[in-house]
Amino acid sequence: MRIRIVDAFTDRPFAGNPAGVLLLDDVFPDDDRLQNVALEVNHAETAFAHRLPEGGEADWALRWFTPVAEVAMCGHATLATAHVLHTTGAHPGPVRFATRSGVLTAEPAADGSITLDFPTAPLTPVEIPAGITAALGAPPVAAATTGPAVGDLLLELADEKTLLGLAPDFKSLGAHASRGLIATARADDASRGYDFVSRCFFPNLGIDEDPVTGSAHTALAPYWSARLGRDDLTGLQASRRTGLVRTGLRGERTLLTGRAVTVIEGELLA
Repeated sequence: MRIRIVDAFTDRPFAGNPAGVLLLDDVFPDDDRLQNVALEVNHAETAFAHRLPEGGEADWALRWFTPVAEVAMCGHATLATAHVLHTTGAHPGPVRFATRSGVLTAEPAADGSITLDFPTAPLTPVEIPAGITAALGAPPVAAATTGPAVGDLLLELADEKTLLGLAPDFKSLGAHASRGLIATARADDASRGYDFVSRCFFPNLGIDEDPVTGSAHTALAPYWSARLGRDDLTGLQASRRTGLVRTGLRGERTLLTGRAVTVIEGELLA
């Protein structure tokens, strides 16, 4: 079984968000096997995909696992999988994935980028939770939830500098959202090539800070498009590795565009 490590939402190695990608010859093995492989890879997510019979609504079945659990949606590992399918010739054109979040599509462009079509996360404004300032390390100015399908808490901060300076208490953060927490702020200077910044924390999934989170941008896109008055934006996820995600709000769907780079390829022996 071939295994690849792909850096997603970046055009250079050792940046963006690394994901394991395994293309299977047959149907998925048992869940314990998938979870053990994901634990061995030990990146935020490992994607497993196998080809589906022709003529159906999707081309490949796709699942994602963190080192500790299966997740219902993952953007960067979907981008990584589409990149592998495209660059290896396994599926060179647009691809449809059957997932726990419905059918998700990925379309490669001539410039090397790939655009994902994901469901837009529903946003519900909420009161700023008690205790969140201490857990996060700074006071939010607004809060919203992303609905039960995603289960994130989105918090807007006063400015980019405040966001970059966060030093969260990860143990405390986990009590405030079923999946994770998205901290975000408007970019201080849009001339630098991005409109908003974010950082994402998922201690409940074994990931204190995710380098670049595609699925979070299905919430960030409607949030910032409403405030900035534009459907097409670029977000910088300001982790240590950093990455850029271009977003396109299309009503109930959000387009996520980025690049990916394969950095490791090998064979799973166990």
